Amino acid sequence: MTQQGAPQQFTSTLSGRAVVPGWTGLGGDLPDVVEVQLDVDPRDLAREYACLLVEYWATPETLTLQSLLPMRAFIATPEGWCVFVPAQGRVLVRALDPQPNPPVLVSHWLNVDPRTPPGTVVGVSVRLPEPPSPWGQLLNG
Repeated sequence: MTQQGAPQQFTSTLSGRAVVPGWTGLGGDLPDVVEVQLDVDPRDLAREYACLLVEYWATPETLTLQSLLPMRAFIATPEGWCVFVPAQGRVLVRALDPQPNPPVLVSHWLNVDPRTPPGTVVGVSVRLPEPPSPWGQLLNG
């Protein structure tokens, strides 16, 4: 489901997206059957400190892999990013922006069913809430 692109960089043969490094073969003998596509709203690409934190939990007790993708990764790779997981476990996608006050944190769990057919594609669209206006704080404060 992947092919090697630039040095040490794989791309999905299904979507042409860049695969986050390390996100293949997470299930040992279990094949990679689910492509999780990560899409960021274009308005959020200008957020200087924002990033995505993606985690794969093979079991509720076992954090198998964790990766951090800054917004500039999405600007530098217009074809987009994805991760591959086996048909088991959970994927947690968190969007973080520590710059506004208060900081923004949005999260979403994906439960992967063991009966998921190979080649399944799941899209995760990320759109962070607008930061509060400093004028609103002054007017309401």
